Amino acid sequence: MSLTEVLASYPLVFVASVLVLGLIVGSFLNVLIWRLPKMLERDWHAQARDILGLPVEPAGPTYNLLLPHSQCPHCAHPIRPWENIPVFSYLLLRGRCSACKAPIGRRYPLVELTCGLASAFVAWHFGFGWQAGLMLFLSWGLLAMSLIDADHQLLPDVLVLPLLWLGLIVNGFDLFVSLHDALWGAVAGYLCLWSVYWLFKLLTGKEGMGHGDFKLLAMFGAWGGWQILPMTLLLASLTGALAGVAMLRRNRAQMSTPIPFGPFLAIAGWIALLWGGQITDSYLQFVGFR
Repeated sequence: MSLTEVLASYPLVFVASVLVLGLIVGSFLNVLIWRLPKMLERDWHAQARDILGLPVEPAGPTYNLLLPHSQCPHCAHPIRPWENIPVFSYLLLRGRCSACKAPIGRRYPLVELTCGLASAFVAWHFGFGWQAGLMLFLSWGLLAMSLIDADHQLLPDVLVLPLLWLGLIVNGFDLFVSLHDALWGAVAGYLCLWSVYWLFKLLTGKEGMGHGDFKLLAMFGAWGGWQILPMTLLLASLTGALAGVAMLRRNRAQMSTPIPFGPFLAIAGWIALLWGGQITDSYLQFVGFR
């Protein structure tokens, strides 16, 4: 029996395998979340100097997703392979660098654990097949985008746009919804928040959200069709408002403090993709329409 047949025949083996894969991917996402904004900033800086006609700066050390190798930010101790096992290395090291004993941020194992558990749930929800594989890819991208937006108020086009196009491509085969629904979902998703952005700007003279939010909602429309957009916006707005109130009550923000909308959109869209139909049916039954 081949590996593919084993994964298809034994759901628990498939879920466990995806859990391990998700933990490994989560370790990579930690690198992506930290380095991609810096790489983009360097690229924007170089482009600005070129447009302004300024001299090209001397090339510095290679900096990308692979190099330099991971090291302790406090003592520059190189992270050895056994120190880079997702979650388990953090526990074995008791959350401290093996060389200088400086604390390791809890976010690293939390990202790995979140990625692993979310991946396992996607595998359990969809079962072995193309839907699970593609939804895993989308989930990893959403986790990375959410944390980058939370850190920098930035939704990188290099992540959002490929996933938007991928949604349209996979639905060209009617994998999640029809191509017709996916196409108009992308259009409606973009125009919806684009309209809100300009209306808010005309009324207040301020920008209420970033352009990346338009593209992120368009991406969800491309994956789940226009049908999931109302639920995505409702859930994102509700959770965003609750988070804002919580931050105000804890004196961690002021009324003028910008709160990134991307993480709330990502969570809401992910929920809508997985359970949108069931939630809508339950609501309609509750209000007596079905």
